[in-house]
Amino acid sequence: MIILTGTRKGQAPSVASVYRALAEHEKKEEYSEAIETAHADFAAFQQRDHRPA
Repeated sequence: MIILTGTRKGQAPSVASVYRALAEHEKKEEYSEAIETAHADFAAFQQRDHRPA
């Protein structure tokens, strides 16, 4: 693995960075359905808020 952006661009990430990235990915996978539902609910709320009276 190589870091693509930032001050450490072109270098290998630390072990801690790899673990953080894996944990973040796992969290997104675990709660992906809840996140999608929340986004859909928020979009519906915004549409309802912007309807003409």
